[in-house]
Amino acid sequence: MNRRNILIAIAVVLVGGALVGANFYFQREPSLVVTVETIKSRDLESIVSASGKIQPKRLVNIAAETSGRVVDLAVNEGDPVTKGQFLLQIDPRSLRTRVDNSSASLQAAESSLEQMRQSIETSRVQLEQAQKNLARQKDLWAKGITTKEALERAETDLRTSESSLSEREKQVAAQQARLGQERASVENARYDLSKVRIESPISGIVTRRNIQEGETAVIGTMNNAGTVLLTLADMSVIQAEVEVDETNIPNVTLGQIAKITIDALPDKTFKGRVTEIGNSPIQSGAAAGARQATNFKVVVVVEGDVPDVRPGFTCTADITTATRKNVVAVPIAAVAVRELVYDANNQVVKKPRDDRRRRPTVEPIASAAELQPGQTRKETEGVFVIRDGKVEFLAIKMGIAGDQYFEVTDGLKPGDQVVTGPYNSVRTMAEGDAARIDSSNNNRPGSR
Repeated sequence: MNRRNILIAIAVVLVGGALVGANFYFQREPSLVVTVETIKSRDLESIVSASGKIQPKRLVNIAAETSGRVVDLAVNEGDPVTKGQFLLQIDPRSLRTRVDNSSASLQAAESSLEQMRQSIETSRVQLEQAQKNLARQKDLWAKGITTKEALERAETDLRTSESSLSEREKQVAAQQARLGQERASVENARYDLSKVRIESPISGIVTRRNIQEGETAVIGTMNNAGTVLLTLADMSVIQAEVEVDETNIPNVTLGQIAKITIDALPDKTFKGRVTEIGNSPIQSGAAAGARQATNFKVVVVVEGDVPDVRPGFTCTADITTATRKNVVAVPIAAVAVRELVYDANNQVVKKPRDDRRRRPTVEPIASAAELQPGQTRKETEGVFVIRDGKVEFLAIKMGIAGDQYFEVTDGLKPGDQVVTGPYNSVRTMAEGDAARIDSSNNNRPGSR
């Protein structure tokens, strides 16, 4: 064999070996490089976070109860006030005139009533005289001394006196009713006059002043809310009024502890407790038909003093809705959802795999026609573990959700290793995928 034939034979062998090697390379299933974390017991807290505003527990808006010009304003915004302290006064002249007029009308009504009572006494005297005169005329008529005309005139005088007395008694009753009305008018005028002097109903601070001395205060009507002159706040007890999403509101109950952070005081946190949960959703002013989140008002009373706080500060409340001590916990990033087939005993049915063929990205699920009698298919939460170089999906039952971990009530135990990343791999991998652990991140505590 000459040299040329030898070279050709060697080239054929090399090409054949390369083709065989390439065939094996492309037929084998590539391994996913994943990170894992060892399961262990942890303390978990389920937190519901909501934002809102800081408000005092007692907030009072001082509005005008009578119209008039403000002639004396004794406080400024930010001033501390005590209960009963004078705040402002509205010009009392028109109301004082009304009191004087009502008092004069009352005095006139009292004088008129007194005159009517005197006239009643006169009518009674006249009635008695008419009765005596009639008795005398009857006696004379019986003796035949008087005339029939004189007797009839005496009877007429008696009836006239009785009618006059009855009429005057009715006039007195009507005047007494009018007198009561006049007294009520005087009391009403005096009460309105007392409204021109406004005093503080609570102890606190003036958080808002909407009027200046010399301006006119307007009382509210059906279509006009009126003038809010001052806003007073009792800052001894403050609370966070936050909006909680409807999906979280079932987990919030009275008495739960919360941690409150105020944007204006970023380096401080305050302890609070849930004292009120709204039963109706918060009404939004958005246009009708627009899709919007449904939130409920939750009130958290802040415990202790909060220095330099003002109503309206933006805040966030982290409400602890549940706590678990020393429970099995799995990283949130490790949990995936897969659709599994269950038999009549509620056991997972695993299909055999052909390891020589590379599987698609998502493992096909049996259709309803392919299910055996008694089998059902449902979405299941679980995690992936590595066994013999391949991933296996384990169904788990979860409890509360913490900040970074889920509580596991069934399906895992301390010491198990679960796949935590990469994120896209956990979302797409399926039972039986080849995988190997990333040695650079292998089993780092808290790795995600």
